[in-house]
Amino acid sequence: MTDAIRQFPAVSPDAGVIRQVLADAPELMVVSFRFEEGAQGALHSHPHVQSTFVESGRFRFHLDGEEFEVGPGDSFVIPSNATHGCTCLAPGRLVDCFTPRRDDFL
Repeated sequence: MTDAIRQFPAVSPDAGVIRQVLADAPELMVVSFRFEEGAQGALHSHPHVQSTFVESGRFRFHLDGEEFEVGPGDSFVIPSNATHGCTCLAPGRLVDCFTPRRDDFL
């Protein structure tokens, strides 16, 4: 294994949610979030720009006062400091990219 490939632990930041960093560099981080049905990603904001890809499942997102549903293959960007969160409607996985890296996830 090269120095570029690292293994990160899976953690449970909220009930029914498993988060695992997949890759990171100071400028970019890729993170997997697995959700059980009914689990929530609490409303929050951060200075990082976030791109979210729905690998599987169905989710209702809240983004700066708007609400929308997404499913497999959907992708969208969450701007810096935008208040956002989600509710899992069907079990699934989100793959998020953050720029810069979320040091609080390490």
